[in-house]
Amino acid sequence: MIRVASVLLSAKSASSHRLLLAFLLGFIPLLSAQQPQVGAKAPDFTLATPENKSVHLADMLAKGPVALVVLRGYPGYQCPYCNRQLQDLIEKSPDFAALGVQIVAVYPGPPKDLGNKANEFLTGKKLPPNFTLVLDPGYEFTNLYGFRWDADHETALPSTFLLNQQGIVFFSKVVKEHGGRASSAEMLDALPKQKPKQ
Repeated sequence: MIRVASVLLSAKSASSHRLLLAFLLGFIPLLSAQQPQVGAKAPDFTLATPENKSVHLADMLAKGPVALVVLRGYPGYQCPYCNRQLQDLIEKSPDFAALGVQIVAVYPGPPKDLGNKANEFLTGKKLPPNFTLVLDPGYEFTNLYGFRWDADHETALPSTFLLNQQGIVFFSKVVKEHGGRASSAEMLDALPKQKPKQ
């Protein structure tokens, strides 16, 4: 009887160790996630729009450079700074389009109703053809890029990157505040002044 109990205990202990190991291995990417630096290749990702259209970074880069803008998404309310930044980018989108730049804005938040919150955020805004808003439900992208702002009423660090067609970061601005974000003027100034060849 003692022997059987001992074997069961050992099996349970081994199972617990495997579970713990799997749990810890799942967190290693989060602990080691680093924000892409200028000169580094941005990690690839696939996210969906509020209409559930799949958007793959590699496909966007095949069309030209990408402006990747990480918003605060839905931290419990619609962020006025995100609204201002998005309006600025929409107004200047023809200038980005003239340089062949696709703008991808990431809207992170808890998965429940995130698509509805994003549509609420987009109310009154008409996204131009070179502008896509994608959802990051559950912060998978935010964690991959090291942008998680894990505090009350926060989601992600507001961040802006410019990527060349090879996915290399050549402009980066990450802020740990609600304001102080990259403006369209800063971004346009950092872009090469001629459209890349397809």
